[in-house]
Amino acid sequence: MTLAPSSIPHRDSLSKAVGAERFSTDFSPPGCLWAGARRAGEPHARIKAVHTAEARAVEGVTAVLTGADVPGSNLQGIIHKDQPVLATDTVRHAGDAVALVVAESREALARALSRIRIELEPLPGVFDPELALKPGAPLVHPGREGGNLLSRGLVEKGDAPGAFAGCDVVVEGRYETPMQEHAFLEPPNGTARTTPGGGVEMVVSTQAPFRDRFEIGHALGLDPMRIRVRAPYLGGGFGGKDGATVQCLLALAALHCGGRWVKMCWSREETFLAGYKRHAARMRVRLGAARDGELKALDCSMHFDSGPYAHLTVEIMALALEHAGGPYSIPHTRIEGFCAYTNNPVGGAFRGFGVVQASFAIERSMDALAARLGMDPGELRLKNALRMGDANCAGVAVESPSGVTQCLEAVMAHPAWAERAAWKAGAPAFKHRGVGIAASLNAMGYGRGLPDSAAAKLELTRAGTFRIFNSVPDMGQGNAAAFVRMAATALNQDPAVFELVQPDTRLCLPAGSSSASRTTYTYGNALLKACEAMHAKLKARAALFLLADEPDRLRLAPGAVVDEATGRSVPLSMIGAMLSRDDRICVDQFAMPVVENPPDTGKEFRLGFPHRYFSHGACVCAVEADELTGQVELKSCVTAVECGRVFDALGVERQIQGAAAQGAGFALLENLAVDGGRILAGGLDTYLIPTSLDLPGLECLAVDGDEPTGPHGLKGMGEVGVHGPAPAVAQALQDAVGLAVRRVPVEPEDVLRALRGEKA
Repeated sequence: MTLAPSSIPHRDSLSKAVGAERFSTDFSPPGCLWAGARRAGEPHARIKAVHTAEARAVEGVTAVLTGADVPGSNLQGIIHKDQPVLATDTVRHAGDAVALVVAESREALARALSRIRIELEPLPGVFDPELALKPGAPLVHPGREGGNLLSRGLVEKGDAPGAFAGCDVVVEGRYETPMQEHAFLEPPNGTARTTPGGGVEMVVSTQAPFRDRFEIGHALGLDPMRIRVRAPYLGGGFGGKDGATVQCLLALAALHCGGRWVKMCWSREETFLAGYKRHAARMRVRLGAARDGELKALDCSMHFDSGPYAHLTVEIMALALEHAGGPYSIPHTRIEGFCAYTNNPVGGAFRGFGVVQASFAIERSMDALAARLGMDPGELRLKNALRMGDANCAGVAVESPSGVTQCLEAVMAHPAWAERAAWKAGAPAFKHRGVGIAASLNAMGYGRGLPDSAAAKLELTRAGTFRIFNSVPDMGQGNAAAFVRMAATALNQDPAVFELVQPDTRLCLPAGSSSASRTTYTYGNALLKACEAMHAKLKARAALFLLADEPDRLRLAPGAVVDEATGRSVPLSMIGAMLSRDDRICVDQFAMPVVENPPDTGKEFRLGFPHRYFSHGACVCAVEADELTGQVELKSCVTAVECGRVFDALGVERQIQGAAAQGAGFALLENLAVDGGRILAGGLDTYLIPTSLDLPGLECLAVDGDEPTGPHGLKGMGEVGVHGPAPAVAQALQDAVGLAVRRVPVEPEDVLRALRGEKA
């Protein structure tokens, strides 16, 4: 079905549209100080000296700090802690922070940063994830066991090497995907101060306020329980704020500000230089099938460029290996992965979390197989789509309803695919048209190895309204609005009577991060359980007013509890005024179930492997290539998703559109080229992302689903929509001009070479 617009606008739409919503960047207390970092500018070098005297002499400068001033371990990282807050002896990428300045004004800060002199002795660098693993490659972390190999993983099912011998057709290819910049609207920023009790208070643009406390505490030797983090709405994150950006630097600065607020806000250029990137990846895929198209065997290897620090690379690689077989049933698989340290920018979480890379490789392989077999690429995908009970490429049986078949059928019935022959025949002069299709799936949640949990708190106010203490940030995906609607539905109240407290580690209950397509599912389940407890409590307390000895016969009406038997009612405001605060609050929690009998593979992964629940998708893209310029125009993009039951059509539509736009940029525009560890496009003036003029109407379809474990039957779906456009555009270009796309983004030169009959 095509999504119908929601009849209920999101409660935060107006405040954001008129600029009334307060983001972290809007929090600038009067008299606050400013902090900024001096970046290395060299990808690999030994630090011989950091000269700070001239910076200290700048009027208005209150502190200039170096690595020697960092208490604690001086190492940050979510799981693998190997990234210094301030580099002390070695810089390992150009964005490493070497010194931190605090000043009375932004002007004084800029002058002081420019006067810090860093004496560096350049070291040989390594900038290729495969060359980094060769003997004799420069070492990013000398003395480390394993050299530049951060991690290796192997996922196996059946006997892939043996199964290829029985295949009628085998295709093989090498594929490459680049780094990608998140390009969120709001840059990394925050404000912090020390408190009279010796703690640290912080307002920051973060996807994980509860986890941040531990990362800051470890890096700076502080008690995590004395760190308070508040997280207002984020102006975008996409994974780029999943992990410390400004947090540790800000906390360090606050320790030298005597209780005054200090603010840090990265520029766009600093964000490009120092922020996390989608991992560049190289993949080799060998895929075998019977003559009728039934998949038999997959052999795949992947190399991920970690950059100089682990961050989440190992977990991202694990998810890539888990998704390397796509949404298909393949009886025999062998999937091997490597992630390597280099002196390139730091790889990190990004919408799709390794699945984007894996999806591109397996979908392109499916295209090659369809061509060899002479099959329709859509029919080949349908034939092999995972169904209930099938084992995925990691050996985990499909347990929750799998909607990949329905998604494929939905996009194949759409005119963009069904009527493609006529559309292609109508191409104008000097234009070539083509249409491509792709399918995908995306795991939901953290997977095994760590609790994927959330706790919710719901309060009845003395005025008879409700207050939800949200624990997971809303970075624009709309989970805050969904939580209000869920609670309003559960309690039969008008959404307008709900106040939403944004994440605050002092006021709200602990929860995991806003990431991994888990947010609405996990916190939503916890909130509904709290609503259920509130529902029962309100009826029980109302029974005291209504002299009803059977509270179950009462029902909640907007603003009141009603006894239908007597026709009497009691306002919620009266109940709220009667109760103590302890009695007006309900709390509950939820932890996502995990695979109960994990397969005997992937043992290298301590965290995040394997997953139990998945969302599914399919995508059709139509392109028009100009034979004179090589420019490619995306003419239509239709994405179908199965994400359980659709609870908020507007929310689903926005997620699909945003994800599809990001996928289209990945396919055709976004090239975060790096030369010798230095990013060539250092800002949005040279790094191209799609604008509204570059995109067609992004059509969204949602197939009916129902995830029995989900709140209102829904699944998380923030990521599944990003996977389709790149392989679908690639197939469409092959259809249009014969270009065998093996890497993205596709450049106009690639198209022109294909038109000349040259190989890409």
